[in-house]
Amino acid sequence: MNIIELHQLSFAWPDGQLALDIPALQVQQGERLFIKGASGSGKSTLLSLLAGIQIPRSGSLRVLDHSLGGLSARARDRFRADHLGYIFQQFNLLPFLGVLDNVLCALTFSPSKRARIAGDPRQEARRLLTALQLPAALHERPVHRLSVGQQQRVAAARALIGAPPLVIADEPTSALDSDNRTAFLQLLFAECERQGSTLLFVSHDAQLEPLFDRAENMQLLNRRPTC
Repeated sequence: MNIIELHQLSFAWPDGQLALDIPALQVQQGERLFIKGASGSGKSTLLSLLAGIQIPRSGSLRVLDHSLGGLSARARDRFRADHLGYIFQQFNLLPFLGVLDNVLCALTFSPSKRARIAGDPRQEARRLLTALQLPAALHERPVHRLSVGQQQRVAAARALIGAPPLVIADEPTSALDSDNRTAFLQLLFAECERQGSTLLFVSHDAQLEPLFDRAENMQLLNRRPTC
């Protein structure tokens, strides 16, 4: 089963500049896909389309068998909240909340994610944080008092809570050294496998490629004209 299916997908900015022109892309359920490419190659634009933040100019875009281009903005917001977990490059944690509340905020707008948790959501948040090697002593700490690596684990736990079918990670390891990058990825892989989540991971760091099931080069995937 394909979680993602793109066919003749194009996207242009309001000024008419073509940002994406992708003939085809399929991602299977449970796959760990690595998308590499230099800055400006269209990686983040592709992610915004897959998350329903932007809509395509033309072509077919199906995620979890939903045609995102045919949904209203409100329906896309609901789809994103219910079915996707997103790890942002800058983490986008809420600095006025503690660790646990940052993780649990992913459930606030998604009854579906909350329903997929069998027990106490707070205990599930603690389990995820512990699985991602954030010590229990830090679970009540304000996130602004955490290191970059610790904040990264909170962001990952927030993306994973509620077992979303698709987890999207946008350059989440860019601030880490090589050893910490690899360790974090192994933890992320283990939790995605446990939950049955498909992982789409975007990075400019080609050294990470061998850790994934498959890799796509954005410069080859995207046929837009280049200067």
